Amino acid sequence: MRHGTVTEPARILVVGGGYVGMYTALRLQRQLRTELRAGAVEIVVVTPEPYMTYQPFLPEAAAGSISPRHVVVPLRRVLDRCRIVIGEVLSIDHAHRVAHLSTLATTQPHSGMGKKRTGTTRPGTSTAPWEGTSTALGEGTSAALGEGTSAVPWEDTDNLWEALTRPAQNPAIPTQPPAVPGKALGTPGKAPRAPATPGRDPGTLALPYAELVLAPGSVSRTLPVPGLRDHGIGFKTVEEAIGLRNHVIEQMDIASSTRDLAVREAALAFVVVGGGYAGVEALAELEDMARYTARYYHNIRPEDLRWTLVEASDRILPEVGEEMGRYAIRELRGRNVDVRLETRLESCEDRVAVLSDGTRLPTRTVVWTAGVRPAPVLAATGLPLDARGRLRCTTRLTVEGVDHAWAAGDAAAVPDTTATEPGGTCAPNAQHAVRQAKVLAANITASLRGRPLGEYAHAYAGSVASLGLHKGVAHVYGRKIKGYPAWFMHRAYHLSRVPTFNRKARVLAEWTLSGLFKREIVSLGSLEHPRAEFELAAAPPPDHHDKPSS
Repeated sequence: MRHGTVTEPARILVVGGGYVGMYTALRLQRQLRTELRAGAVEIVVVTPEPYMTYQPFLPEAAAGSISPRHVVVPLRRVLDRCRIVIGEVLSIDHAHRVAHLSTLATTQPHSGMGKKRTGTTRPGTSTAPWEGTSTALGEGTSAALGEGTSAVPWEDTDNLWEALTRPAQNPAIPTQPPAVPGKALGTPGKAPRAPATPGRDPGTLALPYAELVLAPGSVSRTLPVPGLRDHGIGFKTVEEAIGLRNHVIEQMDIASSTRDLAVREAALAFVVVGGGYAGVEALAELEDMARYTARYYHNIRPEDLRWTLVEASDRILPEVGEEMGRYAIRELRGRNVDVRLETRLESCEDRVAVLSDGTRLPTRTVVWTAGVRPAPVLAATGLPLDARGRLRCTTRLTVEGVDHAWAAGDAAAVPDTTATEPGGTCAPNAQHAVRQAKVLAANITASLRGRPLGEYAHAYAGSVASLGLHKGVAHVYGRKIKGYPAWFMHRAYHLSRVPTFNRKARVLAEWTLSGLFKREIVSLGSLEHPRAEFELAAAPPPDHHDKPSS
């Protein structure tokens, strides 16, 4: 690729398939349609999951108002002109423009038939974080989250490498980025060093690129709280949201079937840590769902359920303003939710949540939503980071002081030119991410075609938050709204923002049907171990040599 015009093939590597990653790739495949058809450009998206999760709908998915399959968007269907690689970027050598990644294929043993799928683990997540409870997805397992999204985990590593580096249509496309004369990175006037021979390290692949888009998103920010790793439950993925729904209903089953008051008390106590959007909306929706579900238990009343919201600051939902935050507290406390401000979780060992004010709460459920942090891969890029671990970016969404590297979303510290105070950066939310993706794709296209780059600027429009069915708060363009109008605005806004007409129609249909029929209250926790029943049936019969004599 010669600067100014697209004269040689270029690989655009997009790291991450979330808001920014999906929307950037989607716009690139539209804007570069001619180049893609001619084989002059290819777009590769590396993502841990074959779908994009629309996170604002996770609370409603947990409450059963939306099917889990409809809060995710299958990337292979939407990005039909891109190559989707299910894996994780482990490190980046941007001086030579090479990314090192692992995929589902690199984890497979090279033993011919009978390979066992081991998969990869998303950064910042763990398996089975709560004891004694199945953690499966609800309606629709993880393998069925999106039509057409299944990966092919059985490919041989070498074949996968060939698939990644083989040109889509034009056999003349090189498998490493071309020389960029006069650039600061690498040796001026020379092509970047070729990547290491694939296959030398059986656990990684080396993928060269011409342009790098970093949009890995964020992971849950945890603190060294004793017992949190063993007993905490996150709320950032669709698997966690549906697993939490199953867990809450299962705790009600436990409480209903025991005469041990200590066990019952712990089962019906739910602690949510974090008073931001994720924590408040998750608690509000799940409390609504659990209160409704209690009517079908002969020995559980809604007032038996004890919900506690723990927030370290002196307010909740700071995005909607202080007045609306106080209203949200009154609304939650009116539903028998114990809201603890200026309080921290000190420990959750032995199924007891210990708070900084000395309160001890026996509980089997601790939901952790106390913030996020940038994806760990950013620390392995060698690119400039700010104090919070985000990439330092310009208003053109380029990485500061670096050529051919772009970033946006949670991973990027983008200057907020509309802020009243100088030096501020854009908040890591979907409102900015979607708009940044639009500018980012346009700037990459302009860079390839030798056109001037645009700058990102967006004045914060406000926020909306749901407090359960028919309840909400909003602060939009200076106007404060609460109750049913705010809840309706919350749904209307997010329905307009969820990607693809297919998903919009399905979500709207589910909302319509939920207004006509009763809630689903079933827990499908056993889906976490689908072979358990078969393994039990296939087990050898027990030894009966010690039968009593007749």
